[in-house]
Amino acid sequence: MKNKDKKQSVNINQLALIWPLVVPYKKYILLALVLLVLAAAANLSLPVAFKQMIDLGFSAENSEQLYKYFLIVFVVTTLMVLFSSLRYYWVSWIGQRVVTDLRKKVYTQVLKQAPEFFERTKTGEILSRINTDTTLVETVVGSTFSIALRSTVTFVGAAFMMIITSPKLAGMIAIMLPIIVIPIAIAGRKIQKLSKTEQGRIADSSALATETINAMNVVQAYAQEPKENKKFHKAINNAFVASVASIRMGTILSMLVGFIVFTSIVFVLWMGAQDVITGAMSAGTLSQFVMYATMSATTTGSLSRVWGELKKASGALERIMELMNTKPDIETINNPLLLAKNVKGSLVFNNVNFAYPSRTELNVLTSISIDIKAGETVALVGPSGAGKSTLFQLLMRFYEPQSGEILFDGVNVNQLNLSQLRSQFSLVAQDVTIFSTTAADNIAYGLVDLDDGIIQKSAKSAHADEFIEQLDKQYQTYLGERGVRLSGGQAQRLSIARAIATQPTVLLLDEATSALDAENERLVQDALNEIMKDRTTLVIAHRLATIRKADRILVMDKGEIVAQGKHSELLENSPLYAKLARLQFTNQL
Repeated sequence: MKNKDKKQSVNINQLALIWPLVVPYKKYILLALVLLVLAAAANLSLPVAFKQMIDLGFSAENSEQLYKYFLIVFVVTTLMVLFSSLRYYWVSWIGQRVVTDLRKKVYTQVLKQAPEFFERTKTGEILSRINTDTTLVETVVGSTFSIALRSTVTFVGAAFMMIITSPKLAGMIAIMLPIIVIPIAIAGRKIQKLSKTEQGRIADSSALATETINAMNVVQAYAQEPKENKKFHKAINNAFVASVASIRMGTILSMLVGFIVFTSIVFVLWMGAQDVITGAMSAGTLSQFVMYATMSATTTGSLSRVWGELKKASGALERIMELMNTKPDIETINNPLLLAKNVKGSLVFNNVNFAYPSRTELNVLTSISIDIKAGETVALVGPSGAGKSTLFQLLMRFYEPQSGEILFDGVNVNQLNLSQLRSQFSLVAQDVTIFSTTAADNIAYGLVDLDDGIIQKSAKSAHADEFIEQLDKQYQTYLGERGVRLSGGQAQRLSIARAIATQPTVLLLDEATSALDAENERLVQDALNEIMKDRTTLVIAHRLATIRKADRILVMDKGEIVAQGKHSELLENSPLYAKLARLQFTNQL
């Protein structure tokens, strides 16, 4: 944040983030507060009992009264331990509950983001905010805040009892308080800055590790393990240095406060001892005062550490708020239009121009106008970078065109509910995504409920049942992270089965058979031909067989449609298409 006003608004937003998460558990908070007060009351009553015992003296004639006081101390101590333990349990429970709710909110916010957000934000950075930063919030709610309350109540109670016990000595301690408070305030601001730096360094190392693990095959194929190891060691060492700086400042603060507090107590104790010698104060009264002063000093030390933790957590909260305040680039408008029950699937691109937000100077699509009738199959061909896949992304509103409009059944896609719009499409991409769950779950990913009949029928249509039934647990087999247990062709067939299961209005095929061998390609193409009947289909062409089945072929080059027609027409009328056919499809001509 560049100015003070912005920084203040961030702090207010941080409080606004935590408060709604805490409010639903107010009855548990009230219970914890009651237990806190009871434990503090028991703790504060102990010095009074010890005063009576000391003033009474440890002699035989007073043994009966001493027994009574020792019994009182035992009962009070037992109650203090009981109340403290129960308070700890409920406060810890509240902390876990709040951080669970917070992680849900952060994750929900991440899922709302458009692809542009993930282009500019590292995966490790996102995971750091979901896990590490929220853990600091849990520490505040479930531990730090509890310690702060307990210390505050004990400090106030001890200070009150010190005044009652000896106003003179209490006044001397009060004079020394500013010496303690000033360094806490100064060091707290420094700790907050250091904490934010520390969390940033941890996020950097997490992002680096995530990227390397996801590309492990490439790393090992190029024998770059030592290089990646060196990079990670450097990143984690940077995080260590930042952590040590934060710990150092906290240690200095704690040491400084501890020295000042206990030096003050020793001085006050010496003054009290003079009063005992002159008879102005009894030994028991001085002992009682010292016990309360020790409680006060201990809680002051705790509050100094709490202040450091709160400042540290505020840095994490600021990072969380940056994410929570990130408005999705694309979202459903207020009062969106709803599609008719009998959705047809007609598509219109009307003079669409588009450049990616990260490369605004480079137009990816220029003056694109296409009218696709419901049930029509249209193939898109052209060299890499021609803008074919971009059309798919615009259709599903992953991005917004800079100008022009896209219509679905005659309605501008910007006016439709985003989830309803996207549910009309099924995408089979060249780069297959397999989730780390079972084969059945992967096929049913787009379904509201698991339906074994639909799952098995879809797998059979995509010829995925052949290899699934050979797996150890068939449809309930865990496929490993990113589907590592499957071959490229098997993963592609599973992806096609997923698309078939949802029975989409519009089928989007982005070189869907590219990972298949000749035999599997024929089987899968037969399945695709079956589900393409009477369904609007857009195909980014890679195989000639797919193109020949298309009602129309659009030839794209440098973001423009340079020709369109059927296969035989384009071979004669489009030099670019003829060239692509010679280069890519010679073996099939």
